[in-house]
Amino acid sequence: MSIVIQAAEQMELGAPARGRLEPGMSPREAVQVLLEGGDTQDALKLLARLLPKRYAVAWACQCARDAALPLEDRAGAALAEQWVREPEEPHRRAAFEFANAGGYKSIGAWLAACAGWASGSLAPATQETPVPPAEHLTACAVVAAINLMAGLEPERFEQRRAGFMARAMSLLGAGEMQTS
Repeated sequence: MSIVIQAAEQMELGAPARGRLEPGMSPREAVQVLLEGGDTQDALKLLARLLPKRYAVAWACQCARDAALPLEDRAGAALAEQWVREPEEPHRRAAFEFANAGGYKSIGAWLAACAGWASGSLAPATQETPVPPAEHLTACAVVAAINLMAGLEPERFEQRRAGFMARAMSLLGAGEMQTS
């Protein structure tokens, strides 16, 4: 199964969007076809899933830097950025704990979840048996964060989301695509 089709299934793209995708498409072509077809939300989901996890988290953090976020949201972004710079377990765990403590109700919590769900275990730190996150969870958190940040200016939601997505399009193909 092609990486594009697999990503579309994992991210639960709508039937019209999935119908536009072909197995031989490059990631960039697939996202562009969805954008041209007006399937912006599905294009965002696919874009977030096709980027390597660190690139996807870095993209969300870059978008956050340009938003006027309250202190708590900036704290979540800072934790995610720390993981991007040093993708080590203590940084991932700190981001995960922040997102969990925030109940996934704020932009900062979702930004932290981007990194917190990238690897490691979703089980409490005291639990010996690890619970690895599903491969697409980072992309789900990125989609939530991007949509929430675009929604900070509801009258400009579509324009802001399109601008955020344009930043990431150049990243498709820049690194090794996710394959699982």
